[in-house]
Amino acid sequence: MSPKTAQKIVLLLCVLGISALFLAMTRQFLMAIFMAGLFSALTNPLYQRLLVRCRGRQTLASLLTIMFVVCLILIPFTGLIGVVVAQAINVSQSVTPWVQSFLAQPTAFSDYQHRIPYYEQLLPYRDVIIQKLGMLVGNASTLLIDSLSSVTKMTVNAALMSIIMLYTMFYFLIDGHKLLDRILYYLPLEDRDEQLLLQRFTSVTRATIKGTLIIGIIQGSLCGLGFALAGIQSPVFWGTLMAVLSIIPSVGTAIIWFPALLILLLLQDITGAIILGVTCGLIAGNADNLIRPRLVGKDTKMHDLFVLFSTLGGISMFGIIGIMIGPILAALFVTIWEIYGESFQEFLPEVASSRAKPADDSPAVPPAKPPPGVGKKKKK
Repeated sequence: MSPKTAQKIVLLLCVLGISALFLAMTRQFLMAIFMAGLFSALTNPLYQRLLVRCRGRQTLASLLTIMFVVCLILIPFTGLIGVVVAQAINVSQSVTPWVQSFLAQPTAFSDYQHRIPYYEQLLPYRDVIIQKLGMLVGNASTLLIDSLSSVTKMTVNAALMSIIMLYTMFYFLIDGHKLLDRILYYLPLEDRDEQLLLQRFTSVTRATIKGTLIIGIIQGSLCGLGFALAGIQSPVFWGTLMAVLSIIPSVGTAIIWFPALLILLLLQDITGAIILGVTCGLIAGNADNLIRPRLVGKDTKMHDLFVLFSTLGGISMFGIIGIMIGPILAALFVTIWEIYGESFQEFLPEVASSRAKPADDSPAVPPAKPPPGVGKKKKK
């Protein structure tokens, strides 16, 4: 090994080691930095317009852009969270005592026994079931009360991360292009491939945020309206909860409205059950199936199934922010494989199409040539 090669290896190890230590040191703020980068990329067109109107004053244009983000997103979101928390407390205070008093009645299930499947087989265990249900409701109430302290801590942490995100976003808007050029310079890729990755990252981020917000607002509003028309308490709380769950394609809102529909059927509230089935199942469900592929799948150029698994996997790994990170990683995954296929095209064998052609379309064996003179017209 030559001394020059050894120096490069040592330098590379130092770069990797120090970079790993730096990332470990700042790991608690990486999500805020990542979100600042996302919002900076999305609001960069607005920043450029404001920069022209502010006659090139970058600081003023960046501050106005951040104020726009705060007024448009953070303030309404904070107010909505306050309404949801208030209605959640109202739900816990009204539902839990009702269920406990209902279970304490001697004839709690006498009016509903003919609707319960296998009731005769469950009848010997009736007292045990009622006792366990009462314990379950009590534990759920205790868990809800204990969770309020953790929710408070999460709120404080979210507020701190929001401040860090806005502070970072201020500098990203001003000097973000310089940082991005430096990062792309260090990537050992062709300029065409770097621009493809950057374009795919931006388009997927924009499509994911746009699709998630629009679908969540539509489904949450429709389902909340259905709950209100069905006479269910705290429709804003349930609508907001279903708006959040709408990030799960196809089945997200059904986690809430389908059990509510079953309860209404059990209580013989046929009108309320029909209202929920129409508004939540028919209208909101079809809205998801029609809008999501066009908003998310079309812009990201990914299959609906790929969008589904990347969203669920992102939520499982990164939490609620995985709604955006999951599809972004999936799009980068597809893009990097496309770049690999183009770069190593000469080493990769050609693969025939997996679709079998019809027998009458293209015969497997070419037809034999006719003998000389056959099929030719004679000259007159």
